[in-house]
Amino acid sequence: MSDAAWIGHSTRRLGGIERVTGAQKYAADLRLDNVLHVKLVTLPCAHARIKAIDVSEAAGISGVRCIMTAADLPQPVPLFGPVYADRPVLAGAETKFFGEPVAAVAADDKDAAEDAAALMHVDYEQLPAVLTVDAALDSASPLVQDPARRKPGPLAATNTLEEWQFGWGHVGGARADCVIENDYVFPMVTHFAIEPHAFLAAPDEHGVTIWSPIQHPYVLQRVVAAALKWPLSRVRIIAPDPGGGFGGKGWPKFEPLMAFLALKTGRPVRLVLTLEETFQAVRRTSARVRARTGFDRSGAIVFQDLEANFLIGAYADIGARVVSKASYCACGPYKTLHARIVARALLSHTTPSTAFRGFGTPQASWAVESQLDDAARQLGIDRVEIRRRNLPDKGQAFIPNDTPADGEWPLALARAAEAIGWASPISTHRGRGVAIGLKSSSTASASFALARMHYDASVTILSGTSDMGQGARTVLAQIAAEALGIPVDRVAMIMGDTSVVPFDSSTSASRSTVFMGNAVLKACESIKTQLRTIAAAAYQIAEASVAVDGGLVRMPGREMTYAELLHAHFGPPRGELIGVGEERNAFDASHPLGGKPSFWEMMCAAAEVEVDVETGMVHVRQLVLVSDIGKALNPQQVEAQDEGAAVMGLGHTLMEHLILDESGRIRNLGSLDYRIPTIEDIPLHLESILIENADGPGPYGAKGAGEGGILAIAAAIGSAVREATGVTVRELPLTPERIWRAMHEKQLDIQ
Repeated sequence: MSDAAWIGHSTRRLGGIERVTGAQKYAADLRLDNVLHVKLVTLPCAHARIKAIDVSEAAGISGVRCIMTAADLPQPVPLFGPVYADRPVLAGAETKFFGEPVAAVAADDKDAAEDAAALMHVDYEQLPAVLTVDAALDSASPLVQDPARRKPGPLAATNTLEEWQFGWGHVGGARADCVIENDYVFPMVTHFAIEPHAFLAAPDEHGVTIWSPIQHPYVLQRVVAAALKWPLSRVRIIAPDPGGGFGGKGWPKFEPLMAFLALKTGRPVRLVLTLEETFQAVRRTSARVRARTGFDRSGAIVFQDLEANFLIGAYADIGARVVSKASYCACGPYKTLHARIVARALLSHTTPSTAFRGFGTPQASWAVESQLDDAARQLGIDRVEIRRRNLPDKGQAFIPNDTPADGEWPLALARAAEAIGWASPISTHRGRGVAIGLKSSSTASASFALARMHYDASVTILSGTSDMGQGARTVLAQIAAEALGIPVDRVAMIMGDTSVVPFDSSTSASRSTVFMGNAVLKACESIKTQLRTIAAAAYQIAEASVAVDGGLVRMPGREMTYAELLHAHFGPPRGELIGVGEERNAFDASHPLGGKPSFWEMMCAAAEVEVDVETGMVHVRQLVLVSDIGKALNPQQVEAQDEGAAVMGLGHTLMEHLILDESGRIRNLGSLDYRIPTIEDIPLHLESILIENADGPGPYGAKGAGEGGILAIAAAIGSAVREATGVTVRELPLTPERIWRAMHEKQLDIQ
């Protein structure tokens, strides 16, 4: 593709100027006439029995038009969820997490809504809360969900929503020369997207329209329609480009409530969450992983025995899928003779967790990669070398009967080690670390695209993919421009409206470039086929003798532009050509995930850190990322995605964690008490290296990108900290307090 006009070039992001100048309209910027402002009413604890709700004083506030409690909803209260319909639109008898709404106030202005919400009197009894993995596993703990509402079976009367067992070989009979067993803890963190969560809903002659910065508009349409017991055709979702999502805006949260409010009041309604309310509404799954790993004397992995307990929260959301998908490939990108993986999705009285960049893989990678480091030290093998010995070659299976290694993974490892200066001497209190992350891509899913070539040969692409800042709009336009041989500025992208754009499963799993990209490519190829057919018929020649490329239709002895051919074909009435593209992975019931991954998203991270031994503060001095990308359709965007994900990984590695008190309240709500990485935390040397072999299943050999950069950051930095200090900390984040305490407890004289 060296002669490609648009593919492989860092085309300037479509809509980028609007984003950085503040001109882009986000959901919170939308204004509807006669709109009511909504405020949620919540309790100051996680688990409570609701005895009574007195709305009388709140109803007396001027401008209040509706106060909705569970009693005002259809009975029984509708439940919703993307996989399990287990979450009530409003809590009725009990609250299950801190921040769960028990009522909603709709008023003419924001102040009236807030004043009325403050005057709501809720009589409640605080109940014991299940807040930890140990409590969730304890049979004596209170049940988070009513067994009668659970799927029948032995787990219904427990706090385990689902349990999976994956593996191969026979771990129990495997003999190893070196066996390492440890527990690893991954924190509860929030997404912290710049854009607040905002929702609008309005009744119309067809049903209801909802505006939401949702990553998956068609999932939201399905969930809202099910809650209302309506056909899909009566629910329209308009999804303005999100201002960052990272998974937190993937699945429905308050949209069903907004639909009921709009229908009850007969007016548009608007809800914009504060940052503190967002903390209460959405988070990432926390986890504890027990890893027992066996090696032979050469460092080859004999077995991996993993027990992964993920605390998913009060309701399922998409948490169970996070656990199953991450755990299935929890052994990482390594050849493993014997494997046993037990994974549980545990209910708790905490904010329902949802998708988060990496989809559970960083939790598993933290454990598995750290085990390799321990083995390297015990066996006297270099940490890079032990990984190289266990990596499969391209085309080699590492999970039996599944997608084999689809990239040059040993090469990526070597490039990372070289770039970080692995073999060079290092100063006191400094250390280097390396780790590899591997994530399954989308399995069973579908993407559809429409290409409309207008009378002047400009093109509009209609796509159900969301652009939350990752640049999907730009890359899809590049694919169309390359396929049709036209300038990218003659391609318009229409996205985010279920009444206009065709179906797309989701904007997740780094799938859009591959799945939607292929759908767009096929839609454009359909346009080219139609141009060939029109030209062949007009000049009575064989279609095989017609070439369509570069904006021209070439035939023996003549050529014409696309527009000239369309003008001749349609004449004064005018018209357009419509191409349809479809990319699907069929559901496979025999596969644990419903189908094999289309590709593996692989990332090798290498870090160099310096530790202040007086305070325990970790400073990341260098960070190198090497990804096996297939083909970078827009190199600048790929590098930005990898580096952005890596910086996000610095958060859960060094500083981010939600702190709960004994009642389940989050004590560090907001930007003052919850620290995320800033420009001061980004290493001066941050390098992205792309390995391109055009061997991916996407357009022009591309694979997906966007999540890889976050997968192995914690393990790489943890390994570097171990080399710098001589101590190992197995609980994230690696705060100064934890590092300092570990050094002093070991009584190490590292000065």
